[in-house]
Amino acid sequence: MSIPSAPVAVPPIVVSRARGDRVVPVWRNELGGLTFRAEPLEGAPRYIKWGPLQNETSMAAEAERLEWAVRYAAVPRVIEHGSDATHEWLVTAALTGESAVAPHWVARPAAAVVAVGRGLRALHETLPVGDCPFEWGVESRIANAAGRGIHLPESLRKAPDADKLVVCHGDACCPNTLIDGAGKWSGHVDLGALGVADRWADIAVASMSTEWNYGPGWEDALIDAYGVKPDRERIAYYRDLWNAT
Repeated sequence: MSIPSAPVAVPPIVVSRARGDRVVPVWRNELGGLTFRAEPLEGAPRYIKWGPLQNETSMAAEAERLEWAVRYAAVPRVIEHGSDATHEWLVTAALTGESAVAPHWVARPAAAVVAVGRGLRALHETLPVGDCPFEWGVESRIANAAGRGIHLPESLRKAPDADKLVVCHGDACCPNTLIDGAGKWSGHVDLGALGVADRWADIAVASMSTEWNYGPGWEDALIDAYGVKPDRERIAYYRDLWNAT
């Protein structure tokens, strides 16, 4: 996953969804998907996600989750979702701030990891578990993996007892937190796997991603900003589960 550094061919469906606005590529994922910012001459920008249909994640699932979560938290408002025989797309309104891995924040990792940790805690405290219709617990993740032909080792089939159930982001890697100009978290994006699970399922992945994005030494700083002590057993389990699925 990365910010594109070379010219990107804009798919025709993205051109049509941009409706004449300037289109800027802002993200490429490992599944071949692209995200573009559509910049009108007047008014607010929009974001257009485009990618191949596949069974690991679904933009339809993300649209459904965003439409639920936007009532409670700073997440993108869905404008449009669609698909054809091979690809799908999702158009959302822009939020304030920029990704925690924008060059400005990569150069300031101490500030970025604090914003990500605090933002994740705020998301967990804001989204209501009792009203959430989506599941991201271990059993559902194992079943999803099996449906994709991934057979997990026995060591991953029994999770540690849950510490605290929350509505997890589902992909809490640092790029998916937005930070405003004052250095405070301002929103969350890419919530296609959002659902109820132990909070360590998110914390483990968010802290692990600090090394990919900022280099070694920032994991515990993010956990401290979240407001808990590192739970090494749960961290190890949920990182192994993440990497295996």
